[in-house]
Amino acid sequence: MAVPSAPPVETRAERLRNFWSDFRESWVAVGALIVIGLLLFLSFGAPLVSPQDPYDMAALDWLDAFLRPGTEGSGGYVHLLGTDNAGRDMLSAIFYGLRTSFVIGLSAGALALLVGIAVGLTAAYFGGRIEALLMRIVDLQLSMPAILLALVLVAMLGQGIGQIILALVVAQYAYFARTTHGAAKVERGKDYIEAARSTPLPTRRVLFKHLLPNVLPPLIVVATVQVASAIALEATLSFLGVGLPLTEPSLGSLISNGFKYIHSDRYWLSIYPGLALMVTVVAINLVGDQVRKVLDPRNSR
Repeated sequence: MAVPSAPPVETRAERLRNFWSDFRESWVAVGALIVIGLLLFLSFGAPLVSPQDPYDMAALDWLDAFLRPGTEGSGGYVHLLGTDNAGRDMLSAIFYGLRTSFVIGLSAGALALLVGIAVGLTAAYFGGRIEALLMRIVDLQLSMPAILLALVLVAMLGQGIGQIILALVVAQYAYFARTTHGAAKVERGKDYIEAARSTPLPTRRVLFKHLLPNVLPPLIVVATVQVASAIALEATLSFLGVGLPLTEPSLGSLISNGFKYIHSDRYWLSIYPGLALMVTVVAINLVGDQVRKVLDPRNSR
């Protein structure tokens, strides 16, 4: 009697091809991914594609203040989205503000992911009092609104990109820690982990070579959501005046700067930065939702 052969192991390239094949079934998610790519290009290429450096005070002309969208300024080019009270081109300011938002969102999301993985894996692997202590801290933090915790931390740390990123990491790592802990608890009781622990392998190898790869799929989904959340949180803090200083480009500060003119027929000062923020957050969430569906084992064919 012939012994049935084991199914072939799927290579990394094949997994990526299958992932993309499933992902592109949603044209909405593909469109959102294209939008994110375009926004990344416009934001990080802002010095190349922007008609003006909106934060070079020597290049600004105060006579260009409050120009309506589509008006030609003293610089000889048309301000497609108008100018603000300092004569800054709003389109350029939005590009620079998007760059700051992406830097903060991606940096805070990546650092929160690393901290959350470390906390969640440690708690799930060692168990006992270590698990109880770490997860009670995580539960306590999850019981508080992220915006409230971020406000307190920023008030203590002060304004600046570094301080904002640190505050967002502290406010968001608990989501990654809880997700990592839940997935790792399930994997820890499986035979392959018990077999790895029974060998003289170092603990870090068991954690990062055997346990971590099997808990990554849900973390990828959480990461996309938390990047969008970090961008929205930074904009909220800047709108409230406790985020980035006025000298730093930020969508939140642009919205806040134009809010006081919203009832004086100068709608473009807040509306266009708000639309840019909304499109960014919605696009990231749409991509994250499709990634969740693709990585959900219940949807595997």
